[in-house]
Amino acid sequence: MSKLFSPYSFGSLELSNRIVIAPMCQYSAVDGLATDWHMIHLGNLALSGAALLILEATAVVPEGRISPDDLGLWSDEHANALAPIVAAIRRHSPIKLGVQLAHAGRKASTKVPWEGGAAIQPDEPRGWQTEAPSAVPHAEGDPAPLALDAAGLARVKDAFVAAAQRAHALGLDAIELHGAHGYLLHQFLSPLANRRDDEYGGSLENRMRYPLEVFAAVRAAVPSMTAGMRISATDWVEGGWDLEASVRLAQELKRLGCDFIHVSSGGVSPHQQIALGAGYQIGFAERIKEETGLPTIGVGLITEAQHAETILQKDQADLIGLARAMLFDPRWPWHAAAELGDQVFAPPQYLRSQPREHKTLFG
Repeated sequence: MSKLFSPYSFGSLELSNRIVIAPMCQYSAVDGLATDWHMIHLGNLALSGAALLILEATAVVPEGRISPDDLGLWSDEHANALAPIVAAIRRHSPIKLGVQLAHAGRKASTKVPWEGGAAIQPDEPRGWQTEAPSAVPHAEGDPAPLALDAAGLARVKDAFVAAAQRAHALGLDAIELHGAHGYLLHQFLSPLANRRDDEYGGSLENRMRYPLEVFAAVRAAVPSMTAGMRISATDWVEGGWDLEASVRLAQELKRLGCDFIHVSSGGVSPHQQIALGAGYQIGFAERIKEETGLPTIGVGLITEAQHAETILQKDQADLIGLARAMLFDPRWPWHAAAELGDQVFAPPQYLRSQPREHKTLFG
């Protein structure tokens, strides 16, 4: 058996293999409500043979959406829109389901990527006033966000908790808090975005305080669910958030009962200089795994089965996160299992597609 297709357990999750479908925004919701697109898209990925599917960044408040078309979970109506999709997946696939709970902070109120992704001004149609740790725009020309006061911090934290409770009621298996890619929780962590002079700004301890408070509140609200965080291990900007700080954050998260870390990078500054390449973020995952012992999802331009297997064999990560590679090839796990001489789940309706040269591919 390859390591990629060996079982793995963390938190309350028991996974059949090490392949995780990472969250991918679809910008296809209506007022935050899931649509037919989500049924088709998620249903397709649920039949891929991966072990865990994490739903896209899902806003905990309306103003926390990246775009007006983002998915949300800020009301029971939003949970009800997701319920039939979850039920359909449960009927036809053994895949585990998670959701990434998110607030975009100062990077909210933007056009969808295929319309350019530019910021929508608060007084423009479909735009709104953003909020963040500090009144510092993301990029030149962007509107300045409002700095969250004590009441705002409490409101947002409560919204994360309420969304987590809805995820639990939906029967989802895991929650991933979005602390990466320049969104709200990452904005608190990075000195590039956080210019506060209260207990939530300044020192590393202070900048970590609010993300840790949010995680602790979610952990307490849904103690039976697997819960972790996606982080940007570095801002790729001099003087920004870095790997040493990420190790400290992961250690604190572990102390609070965090079950996993999903290790990405960048997103908080348009001045980032990212050294792209196959597996370019795996070194960050490896360091955090070594320093904390937390189950770690490694992600970042991993497209080949043997590359994923090598990462696991070298103990650089515990699981492999795939995103765009899965959109390009929704049967990536099938093809990887065939290449590695292993077995993978397929629904009975598809069993006859098994290639002649891989007689045991589907078990």
